[in-house]
Amino acid sequence: MATRYIPTIGLEVHVQLKTRSKMFCGCPVEYGAGPNEHTCPVCLGYPGAMPVMNEQALRFTALTGLMLNCEIPKICKFDRKNYFYPDMPKNYQISQYDMPICLGGGVPLDTLAYPKDAQKDIASPGKTVRLVRIHLEEDVAKSTHFETSTGIDFNRAGTPLMEIVSEPDIDSPEEAFAFLTALQQILVYGNVSDADMEKGQLRCDCNVSVRPEGTDKLGTKIEIKNMNSISGVRRAVAYEIQRQIDIVSAGGKLLQETRRWDDISGQTNLMRVKEDAHDYRYFPEPDLLPVDTSAFMDEVRTLKPELPAEKKERFVKSYEVTEYDASVLASDRVLADYFEAAARTSKKPKALANWILNDLLNALSAAETNIADCPVPATELEELLKLVDAGTINARQAKDVFAEMFTSGKPAAQIVEAKGLRQESDSGAIEALCKQAIEASPKAVEEYRAGKTASINYIKGQVMKLSQGKANPAVVGDMLTKLLS
Repeated sequence: MATRYIPTIGLEVHVQLKTRSKMFCGCPVEYGAGPNEHTCPVCLGYPGAMPVMNEQALRFTALTGLMLNCEIPKICKFDRKNYFYPDMPKNYQISQYDMPICLGGGVPLDTLAYPKDAQKDIASPGKTVRLVRIHLEEDVAKSTHFETSTGIDFNRAGTPLMEIVSEPDIDSPEEAFAFLTALQQILVYGNVSDADMEKGQLRCDCNVSVRPEGTDKLGTKIEIKNMNSISGVRRAVAYEIQRQIDIVSAGGKLLQETRRWDDISGQTNLMRVKEDAHDYRYFPEPDLLPVDTSAFMDEVRTLKPELPAEKKERFVKSYEVTEYDASVLASDRVLADYFEAAARTSKKPKALANWILNDLLNALSAAETNIADCPVPATELEELLKLVDAGTINARQAKDVFAEMFTSGKPAAQIVEAKGLRQESDSGAIEALCKQAIEASPKAVEEYRAGKTASINYIKGQVMKLSQGKANPAVVGDMLTKLLS
């Protein structure tokens, strides 16, 4: 019988913080600037240039720690991590080693954080992936490889960078996907980072090993470096697990190494034999004093936001939406804010949630835009629903009005008046139309009175035609039932 192997996965997530300036100098942090526009002697590593700590980066990292239930030690310090790469001109990186700013904590995995095709078969529902630590460091420069040369852009060098290190708690590519999705949501909620992987604001290294089922000793750890998409992490981890299983099951031996993921070929390739911590020769950064975090923690605690899981629970209780709807709404901070801006005054927040999650999101998808650029203000969507509730327009008309609201940006009431869509709800006028339809539909009337109740729908349709779609369907139904009884 073939041996079954158990994968073990740990992630190291690098997050660029949303500060205006770099970690140890005053150069601006700006995505999309021309190559090497935002540089100075400090971030270029000139001899004698002295670093000055960015306090906002410390606050953002501490806030991230609070959101992830980390311990924030009273004292943290910075260290020099010594290595040479073309993207690190000092030949060392200022980082944190034995006294980081955050310890422990965890990332809870909500069902909707998993890939859609895996949400019905989650191995460990409600799981929280533990964290080892979060430490703060400076980012390196960006290398762009051309056919015969490589360009180095130092604009990114020195950008404040959090490294969030998980315990080896992740058991599958799908859990790795969920971890990154849930973490990304929390970072955006806290406004500490935009966490846009396409812009390099969130990058990930994956540590993967396999071991035979029934054994506790972890297998040889192999790192996949610099992943820049969540779906790519899932594919890369799945490939690497199978690659390792194929080698060890055939009697081969795995070496501790660093690999890169080639998304086109769908495989990992060897970069180098992996360094150990001692190879970096860490020692305390002599140009920076240790940090007393108690100097700013009281203020940071006031900045902790309501997180996705908390918001989901409140939406269920306060607005009586389903758990699923609340999860979808809370998964995106801007979407959650949009819903709540209208729900606060809505008499039917469940109906509002349905409109947002179906009509609005479908329209945004078709227009290839997002909720942040939605042309229909939340309060105007609620005004549309109020028109339906009041019987001013019917549900079918509301769909047409919404479509015009989305394309023109005009309010619902203005569109209804301009198009003459206001429903006829006067019982006298509708009674006259119903009598006219009954007289013109003897067969349907006969069938209805013989017990075929569905025949009333034909008569109702005739009333709607006579009214040019303006009769209130609810009033029409009640009146026909009365007249035909």
